[in-house]
Amino acid sequence: MRARDTMRDPPPAKPAAADAPPLDPFSAYLVDAAQRTILFWDVMRRRGNQYREHMAQTAPNVLHFGAELVMDARTLDRPVNYGLVRIVPPEGVTVSARKRPFVVIDPRAGHGPGIGGFKTDSQIGVALAAGHPCYFIGFLPQPVPGQTIEDVMAAEAAFLAKVISLHPQADGRPVVIGNCQGGWATMMLAAAHPDLVGPVIVAGAPLSYWNGVRGKAPMRYSGGLFGGSWLTALTGDLGAGIFDGAWLVENFEGMNPSNTLWTKQYNLYSKVDTEAERYLGFEVWWGGHVLLNAGEMQWIVDNLFVGNRLATAEIVTADGIRLDFRTIKTPIICLCSHGDDITPPPQALGWILDLYDSVDDIRANGQTIVYCVHDKIGHLGIFVSASVAKKEHAEFANNIDFIDCLPPGLYEAVLTPVPPGGSRDGAVIGDYVVRFEGRTLDAIRAIGANDAEDERRFAAVARLSEINHGLYRAFLQPWVRAMVTPQSAELMRRMHPLRLGYELVSDQNPLVAALAPLAERVRGQRRPAAPDNPFLAWQEMVSAQIVAGLDAWRDLHDGACEATFHALYGSPLVQAIMGLKASDAPPRPRPGQEPEAAALIREHTAALRRRLGEGGLREAFIRALIYVRLPDLAADERSFNLLQRLRDEHAKDMSLADFKQAFRDQFMMVLLEPEASVAALAKLIAGREADAPKALELLEGVLAVGGPLAPESERRLAEVAAIFRPGAPATEPRPRRRLSVAGGKDAR
Repeated sequence: MRARDTMRDPPPAKPAAADAPPLDPFSAYLVDAAQRTILFWDVMRRRGNQYREHMAQTAPNVLHFGAELVMDARTLDRPVNYGLVRIVPPEGVTVSARKRPFVVIDPRAGHGPGIGGFKTDSQIGVALAAGHPCYFIGFLPQPVPGQTIEDVMAAEAAFLAKVISLHPQADGRPVVIGNCQGGWATMMLAAAHPDLVGPVIVAGAPLSYWNGVRGKAPMRYSGGLFGGSWLTALTGDLGAGIFDGAWLVENFEGMNPSNTLWTKQYNLYSKVDTEAERYLGFEVWWGGHVLLNAGEMQWIVDNLFVGNRLATAEIVTADGIRLDFRTIKTPIICLCSHGDDITPPPQALGWILDLYDSVDDIRANGQTIVYCVHDKIGHLGIFVSASVAKKEHAEFANNIDFIDCLPPGLYEAVLTPVPPGGSRDGAVIGDYVVRFEGRTLDAIRAIGANDAEDERRFAAVARLSEINHGLYRAFLQPWVRAMVTPQSAELMRRMHPLRLGYELVSDQNPLVAALAPLAERVRGQRRPAAPDNPFLAWQEMVSAQIVAGLDAWRDLHDGACEATFHALYGSPLVQAIMGLKASDAPPRPRPGQEPEAAALIREHTAALRRRLGEGGLREAFIRALIYVRLPDLAADERSFNLLQRLRDEHAKDMSLADFKQAFRDQFMMVLLEPEASVAALAKLIAGREADAPKALELLEGVLAVGGPLAPESERRLAEVAAIFRPGAPATEPRPRRRLSVAGGKDAR
């Protein structure tokens, strides 16, 4: 794979001649509108040419960065059309061999690869800026005949093993980022091979496909309204075993007709002098349609979007591996947005409710889950927007070791801007202070979740889908396959409306090619209307009315679809026909705890209780820190960065993995036996009494750098201080010193 070439820009528009006679507002608007029309269609011509050039490449992608091929999965025993590339750091950027690498898995959902490294301010860009080596897993437009989703997962596992072997000095396993449909692929990979992954970041990734809130995210009703997955099978058969990704892109565009049919083009037309390059830069990815094997797409629809079997650990691979998210012991970071109508927060986070009854279950399973919900960014913005890259993704990259060391539990990432001119004191790396605040499952439920009746409706759809798919295979599929030829399938793909929109408006069309010299003349004589021209205001008003009309149609359509879905599949008769029993039993089984796993948890818990008195001053320090901070149930990056410095100075023999394990063990000890854990501190300090006051001073500094303590934490600190300084009363007032991450001390 190679990064895309920089597009050749036309010369900038020249200002109108100074001696041009002034025009009245209406004439000025007519001239401006006519010129903008010609320039608009010239941009569309360039878009068509760009599309043809892009699709003619062997490995088309939109990576902004240079890349070197590391592995080609077409050479594996189970070949697939995937490849692993190493991102070449741009000039002036240095990566560290000791920092864990980042691996980005892009979605294969109709578009080509590269969106995770689309520009400088991107997921790859911020990881490189933080000093991490970066890799990218992309794919070719054509699938290898016969490849399956499981083959892709095996190739991705081989890629991660290769990355690990290339970075033996890295302090931790690779961070794996999965965008959109690359997110569920990443979670499946981590569940099947938990030993290969470090922290997992899933951005805008659907994982619980039935979940949602009424009146929002109508895409989840599509399977029921189309009668299940038989239409996917028909589309694959019409493609001679190939599913055209352009159909997926068309589905996305149909969700927002005002943007698809008007706003996107109008924005270009109204700002054609300044908007062209941004528009073309995005269209090179949006129009880069790729193909999937029909079997791959059928597996996705049957098991995920209609079947919703992933979040409840119902999928078992051909190798007998059950894909259970609970096997992932590294942190899982979920980034989603209320403005995302393709993967709304309930679909991104609902899997947590499918797997766990309480946060205690999460902790007992040794799992750390972090989520961050954006207020309004759209689906693509989660992994395309520069503002998200410079905020959420940058902070995750800068604090990935901190996240990896969080004790088991459920946390929400809260990012607070550093005030202008505010002192970071070396404790804050980026422009935001990151705080991970403990949450309960009620916080996830408040975001939105299905009730039992909604679950029954979607379960009825899943049953109907199986029936209709079976009927199609028995009665229609043989006829369709007999009529389709590879030539007819290729013709159908080339005639797809989305492809024609690019092909017809390009230099391939002689009528369109004549636009280039005309547009060149217009740019030399450009006369934009004055910003206060009243006819521009009229134009904006007309545009707003068109958008309002299309939005009203969308809302009417979506409301009708939702009402139809609930009326049809909520019918007791329909549910009975589909074989659903009229009982209180949930229609979708929730996975129980395997006896072996439960026994292992009990054994680990008992071992922790036996080890309360084992360790030394280092363990006492960590335990005391956790005990004091536990009432807040929150962790601050400033405290962790100070701890990292202390580890570098006083515990150089302690790797990040050892540091993480020590924190987890001490956290669980305090959680299980708080009183006994504190009582055992004296035993841990025994023999190091002379060093205990210094350790207490360091402890107070770590606590102070994260901000004022709550009253209960202050009480606990006094309790701990009485153990570390046995000669002083527990309530002795004593000014604490705030340590600087950069070194030295500052008066508090």
